[in-house]
Amino acid sequence: MGRTKEFDPDAALRSAMELFWRQGYEATSIQDLVDHLGLGRGSIYGAFGGKRELYLMAVDRYAEDTREALLRRLSSPGSALDAVRGLVRDYAGMAREDADRKGCLMTNTAVELPADEGAARRVVSTLETMETALTGALMRARAEGELPAEKNPAALARCLVTLLQGIRVVGKTAVHGRFLDDTVEQALTMLE
Repeated sequence: MGRTKEFDPDAALRSAMELFWRQGYEATSIQDLVDHLGLGRGSIYGAFGGKRELYLMAVDRYAEDTREALLRRLSSPGSALDAVRGLVRDYAGMAREDADRKGCLMTNTAVELPADEGAARRVVSTLETMETALTGALMRARAEGELPAEKNPAALARCLVTLLQGIRVVGKTAVHGRFLDDTVEQALTMLE
């Protein structure tokens, strides 16, 4: 009979996600993972594969968590335009409150691992999910008369996806406060 796992793989994955998010892929060694997770190398390799596989699993978990929150937010009852406005404000708020200046794990992955095909595929998928969700909310806002008829929901959605990811990048800097306030206000004028 084989030994049963003595740890919760989901909890370990979430913990690894936090470490990668804070330090980045390249700066995180297998020894860092061993120390942070409190697991032996064999347990890490046995449960997750190598460092790259664990990183991609962590990125998948992050994408799943953020996708669920995004869809819940943008499909909630009430004003679709208010939901989009709230999302923009929330991104700025998350950037302001990010004391560790971690930014967005997906954006960090795009910047740090642009040549990694698996990582790039995950980044593109996440951006497309954001685009689709925002397009749907903006189409609903237009149908309900909240967004002017001449506005293009898909183009606005792509602009907002880019802006939201930029907010998370600027949030990693020392000047984030004044940049974020102005950015949010300008972004919201696009929705009038």
